[in-house]
Amino acid sequence: MRALRLHRETGGGGAAGGTEDSVDAARALRRTARRISASLHTFRPLLDADWSERIRPELAWVSGTLALEHACGARLERLLLALHRLSGAAAAPVPARVGVPTQAGPAAPASSAPGRGNLTVGAAKAGALLDRQLTLARTRAHSTALQALGSSRFHAVADQVAVLASEVPLTPAAGTTDLRPLAAAAQERLADAVAALPLVTAGSPYNAEALVHGLSPDPAPHPQDTPWHQVRLLLRLHRYACEVLDGGPGAPVDVRLLAAGQALDRHRDAAEAASAAAQAARTPRIAPATAYALGVLHADQRHEVEAARYAFQRSWPKRNP
Repeated sequence: MRALRLHRETGGGGAAGGTEDSVDAARALRRTARRISASLHTFRPLLDADWSERIRPELAWVSGTLALEHACGARLERLLLALHRLSGAAAAPVPARVGVPTQAGPAAPASSAPGRGNLTVGAAKAGALLDRQLTLARTRAHSTALQALGSSRFHAVADQVAVLASEVPLTPAAGTTDLRPLAAAAQERLADAVAALPLVTAGSPYNAEALVHGLSPDPAPHPQDTPWHQVRLLLRLHRYACEVLDGGPGAPVDVRLLAAGQALDRHRDAAEAASAAAQAARTPRIAPATAYALGVLHADQRHEVEAARYAFQRSWPKRNP
């Protein structure tokens, strides 16, 4: 509710309002919606079932809608910086500030570097293409977020969350129920999902099979990514459940779980960036040098995916967390 109040005080501009306060407000709104939804999921046996099933999808809608704009901006920044690194440009391209839509324009020209001629030629046009596509996507996400935050649907969610501060719809037995078995169940689901991951493959910093599939013309999501994304979500549920047991977000965090979560965040970011590069490469009638630069960029991000999996495998506790 503090985040909602801050959002209203900053003019309701969301992440694209241009001020740090508005960016912080949008970030806090999506994070708190996500945290409440996660807690309702883990401890749902203690809550009125009909109420819980109604509000959880609405909280997920709020969090997901507000996350899109930030994700587009962060993806553009990541890809432009990677292009700069790969092409050996004399000056880094200047990505738009995350969360602030700008007028699409050509990327900064990349200077020639020995041995990187083909990539350097296409890097500037590839950057401009990515800038146009992701800035458009971010602008659309911003408009969608503004519409959502002004809708009756959002205000209904806010009203329900406000009631939670004083009146949680608990079951009659909730007051005497031990929370630890429910938190342990969340931990067990995470352990099972991790056990199903190909950690033997992730034990090597290079996965040729993943790269070969990633370079195919198939536009479908990468088949190896989904179980890793699921582990990331389950790790978050586990961490939130631990916070409930240990006293809230300020409680000490297991550094191994923190490192594992950071690796999975990098995995998600790199996988989505690779997908964006591949989508840009499918743009009709682009120059061969542009397509080549986007292909190199895509391969680079898939290597980042493998590096993140390797980091997770190294940081994950050998026993159940």
